[in-house]
Amino acid sequence: MMTETDSSPKQYRDLVGKSVLQRTCEQFIANPRIDRVLCVIHADDRDLFQTATARLDSTKLLPPVTGGAERQESVRLGLEALADMNPDYVLIHDGVRPFVSQEVILRVLDHLDSDHPAILPAVKVSDTLKTRGATGHIEGTVDRSKIWAAQTPQGFAFETILNAHRTALATDQHHFTDDTALMEHNDVPVLIVEGDGANIKLTTPQDMELGRKQLRMEATHMLSDIRTGTGYDVHAFEEGDAVLLGGVEIPHSRKLKGHSDADVVLHAITDALFGALADGDIGSHFPPSDPKWKGAASDQFLVYAVDRLKARGGKLAHVDVTVVCERPKIGPHRDSMRERISQICSLPVDRVAVKATTSERLGFTGREEGIAALSTVTIRLPLPDDYWDAHD
Repeated sequence: MMTETDSSPKQYRDLVGKSVLQRTCEQFIANPRIDRVLCVIHADDRDLFQTATARLDSTKLLPPVTGGAERQESVRLGLEALADMNPDYVLIHDGVRPFVSQEVILRVLDHLDSDHPAILPAVKVSDTLKTRGATGHIEGTVDRSKIWAAQTPQGFAFETILNAHRTALATDQHHFTDDTALMEHNDVPVLIVEGDGANIKLTTPQDMELGRKQLRMEATHMLSDIRTGTGYDVHAFEEGDAVLLGGVEIPHSRKLKGHSDADVVLHAITDALFGALADGDIGSHFPPSDPKWKGAASDQFLVYAVDRLKARGGKLAHVDVTVVCERPKIGPHRDSMRERISQICSLPVDRVAVKATTSERLGFTGREEGIAALSTVTIRLPLPDDYWDAHD
């Protein structure tokens, strides 16, 4: 994973499991009003770009264009690459602003629809602004009533911005720091619309860390429906030479009897997951009367339950299981079982607990007639939009 000490350009660095650029592109690809997404990159960055965008499976993403020595030239080259498509509008965005919202994108597009040729999203400055003199002392206080901090995406009528860049090139004007400044120079009115304070530009290591914290907080907030489920299963012994527990074969004088492979541990975990999801039980999804599941490996049952969780946008947070038996001894195999369960569930092993106990020679497990397993799982799901309305 890349860190703030990585020397690669910021747009290619890791931001909680995805590159900054991937997160930025995803916001535009997800917008139904955006037809194409084009990235302008440095000539030396093609491998970095391919790695950073490898998981962006969308026909909207065009092959990248090589930029110039300065930002202004890079923008012009990007616009020229779109000239044959001749879109109505173009949005020009900083690749290191991954927190742009759909609301801001649509606000810019809506005002372009209203015949404004140039749109600047911005936020009103709330801090007191001072001017500093050569000696380091305050020289004065700036009237902030008309001061707005510019953001992106800046939106333009395509022909207007392309012609402005071509004119700047022809007249050898290369000093514009953003595209609305070029519009101002050409006496094209630029409308300021409300931006978003969360739409930060990741410039410094501190910005990157702030971005990571923001994403983690958003993920926690989104998955705030925390649920637990319990599962219980039991299988009797029959003649054999090993038992399968938690996906691990353990030598023993007998084996467990069942319609599938009789892995009592995986069955208990699977049932606990279905319980947390309020989604039936293992028998309703995999009926023992169905010959399809005769001798089936139980890991596929657990994978299926985990996939049901993922399909609802959830995450598995923790698995706890207790095995009840006199023999075989679980302790020597505990770590192998934890590792295997973590692999099946795609869960870090430090979130998997395996415990064992006896029943003090009481009951069927005490008589060594079989093995029982109890499991508790914790999951996180997104809260439905109407949750609080229904629970007020």
